[in-house]
Amino acid sequence: MLRIRHTDENPHEASEINVTPFIDVMLVLLVIFMVTAPLTTVNVPVDLPSSSEKPAPRPDDPVFLTVKADHSLALGEETIATETLATALNSATKGNREQRIFLRADKTVDYGTLMSVMDKLRTAGFLKVALVNLQGQEEGQEAHPAQPDSTDTPR
Repeated sequence: MLRIRHTDENPHEASEINVTPFIDVMLVLLVIFMVTAPLTTVNVPVDLPSSSEKPAPRPDDPVFLTVKADHSLALGEETIATETLATALNSATKGNREQRIFLRADKTVDYGTLMSVMDKLRTAGFLKVALVNLQGQEEGQEAHPAQPDSTDTPR
């Protein structure tokens, strides 16, 4: 007797990928990352020291930009509007964008306001900015009102 073989009688091989081992590996990696991620962040409280470096010499004709406590700006001794900062700086520096601008800010001015003024300086093309602090005073002491600019030093 002759027997005819049909292709349906052969067992079929699975052509799909078994993803169960991959899922197991991914879950193990997820657990590892969840455990190690908090360990990689550094949150160390630091009280930064003041600089003991000798201050840079003061230029002959410095351009001081001051951010007052009320967030208004002063170029030299003259109060200016924020919108006219670029034109006032161009006239004060005689168009020299390479001249260093000495930026002073009241200690009550928040960081965001100071950064927005620095962004305006960058937009105006003045990339050389020096921050000014008071030298020779202990923390908490006030400057003498008779000579407030005598100890201003650029950094």
